[in-house]
Amino acid sequence: MHTPSPTGTALDRILDARRAEVEHRKKVLPLTALKYGVKAATPLRDFSAALAKPGLNVIAELKPASPSRGVIRDPFDPAELAQTLESAGAAALSVLTESEFFRGSLKNLRDARKASALPALRKDFIFDPWQVWEARANDSDSFLLIVAALNDNQLSELLALGRELGMEPLIEVHTREELERVVSVDAKIIGVNNRDLKTLEVHVQTSFDLIEHIPESCIAVSESGLRSHHDLQKLRAAGFDAFLIGEQLMLAADPGAALAQILNQPEQG
Repeated sequence: MHTPSPTGTALDRILDARRAEVEHRKKVLPLTALKYGVKAATPLRDFSAALAKPGLNVIAELKPASPSRGVIRDPFDPAELAQTLESAGAAALSVLTESEFFRGSLKNLRDARKASALPALRKDFIFDPWQVWEARANDSDSFLLIVAALNDNQLSELLALGRELGMEPLIEVHTREELERVVSVDAKIIGVNNRDLKTLEVHVQTSFDLIEHIPESCIAVSESGLRSHHDLQKLRAAGFDAFLIGEQLMLAADPGAALAQILNQPEQG
């Protein structure tokens, strides 16, 4: 069995903080209360279908800050951003909910989803089934699983629970070894993160290196470092179905206009 080993990287520091926070929150909000919240949650939207349409399917990410760049967008209005990005042609939303390193929140997730008709992914560091119940209770339609942060048992358990609740997770890899682990658990949505979460460096080549090893039956998503229509065209031709774009949009004065340009306007010259 594969078990992640702490190395003192950025990912490890974030996970240590999240484990402490989740343990505290579990004491404040028992699982029985979360399950009641799931019953009262709004109906699910089909995240998988949104990514599998013809064309350039962009998951627009709402991210106030990041460990690599600090504050990215301030002020940050998730409802307004969700409406703007939906109007510009986003296929789905990804909303950061980690508070310490990304300044996100579950309220941002609820507000963004309520303001648009798009399916929404909870973007966080999820390792406990309690967090999956929490995601659905807060109206999430999908959630992120980072393979580098999970052992095999955790990966299988969280995937199974997501499907039980009707949420097919986006499972994120960065290496060939991680991809093989994901394929072995019959993942349906596989994301290739071009950002190495241990060093925070970004190399879009990572997507091109791994796409040939992703089964055609899977929805393939390229994440991080995507800046232009040309980037998306090349990745689409290589076999990717969808593209997660965050900082490029959040840094723009007009995120909707930035997304529209990426989707519709080839580079000139």
